[in-house]
Amino acid sequence: MNAIPLFHLAFPVKDIAEARSFYGSLLGCPEGRSAENWVDFDFYGHQIVAHLAPSEIGHKATSAVDGHDVPVRHFGAILPMNEWQKLADKLNAAGTKFIIEPHVRFKDEPGEQATMFFLDPSGNALEFKSFSDMSQVFAK
Repeated sequence: MNAIPLFHLAFPVKDIAEARSFYGSLLGCPEGRSAENWVDFDFYGHQIVAHLAPSEIGHKATSAVDGHDVPVRHFGAILPMNEWQKLADKLNAAGTKFIIEPHVRFKDEPGEQATMFFLDPSGNALEFKSFSDMSQVFAK
């Protein structure tokens, strides 16, 4: 296989309509298949599936990373820097409450990256990041 395999993630939400609004309208993820209790989204070329499971929602633990309390359970995407900045601007304009504001971490170190963390309406933590130098994604 020459192409990078696609990633699939299923996660809990408290309300399917809220998930559609957040992932579809705010983040711009096209909707795929759906049923009453779940909906697929094209998350930057990968498949994520919001499942109605209110008792499973929210993040519970954090871990210290570069002076911030990072939600242990989170997902997101690594975007080109210009797309990351456009998303940060869009989220700011929408009044998004960030867990960790958009900023650059590990400045002048291996793995320097722009990052931001925020919650979806069900309390699932998302991280979006970018690297000026994509060869640094797995730098030690």
